[in-house]
Amino acid sequence: MKLLRYGPVGEEKPALLDAQGNIRDLTGVIGDLGGEMLELDQLERLKALDPASLPLVTGRPRIGACVSHVETFYGIGLNYAQHAREAGMDAPKEPIIFNKSASCLAGPNDALTLPVGSEKSDWEVELGVVIGRRAQNVSVEDALGYVAGYCVINDLSERAFQTERGGQWTKGKSAPGFGPCGPYIVTADQVPDPQSLRLKLSLNGAVMQDNMTKDMIFSVAEIIAHMSEFMALVPGDVIATGTPEGVGMGLKPQRFLRSGDVMELEIEGLGAQRTEVL
Repeated sequence: MKLLRYGPVGEEKPALLDAQGNIRDLTGVIGDLGGEMLELDQLERLKALDPASLPLVTGRPRIGACVSHVETFYGIGLNYAQHAREAGMDAPKEPIIFNKSASCLAGPNDALTLPVGSEKSDWEVELGVVIGRRAQNVSVEDALGYVAGYCVINDLSERAFQTERGGQWTKGKSAPGFGPCGPYIVTADQVPDPQSLRLKLSLNGAVMQDNMTKDMIFSVAEIIAHMSEFMALVPGDVIATGTPEGVGMGLKPQRFLRSGDVMELEIEGLGAQRTEVL
């Protein structure tokens, strides 16, 4: 099942994508796609629906972030072996965990306005994990059973804010528009192995990132199990699981986003994004 949200900013409605690629409205069936609405039991109820019985959405509406809100938006740093090498850093011994502000959520095709003072805004295609069940002290073997679904995320990062301004990485990760999610959540039953997905990002038509999730240093299951030692993950939480090599920071010479740039992202089976920098 593919779940999405459509409509103007602030007025999005929940929907699902039927087998023919049509948007079917879920208004009246669920409130929105966030928090307890993404619990696994709730998703089972949605899977039992006949999509043909739901109102058909016509035209080409804006697609919003695939989650309406998040309790916590987490990120995992340096989680691809080749990305760690391009950054000139040793592979971490444990997952590096940071937070993105929930206010950075954006639709998959929304235009991006760079933050005031930005010098080094960068791109990062990532596999997003949406939690569907409270997870605390779970094992690696059981961890994937707590996943509601997966999505495409661009973990946009202002490197000067992130590494040159002191404090935590959150400063460089949280500007409005720095968290495009979607176009949809693909439920976990449709992704049998999250470590076998191809993810790709192009800038102005040139491929910058192209790798497989098997290059992750810590798998999705390992990330969830590790995080659950220190906190309770709750339904609707989103985890951006790291990016492969090919970010602007790692290029020689370095290359950062500027007005007129267009980023196109895709993860196998999870859809695509297109973001123009204003």
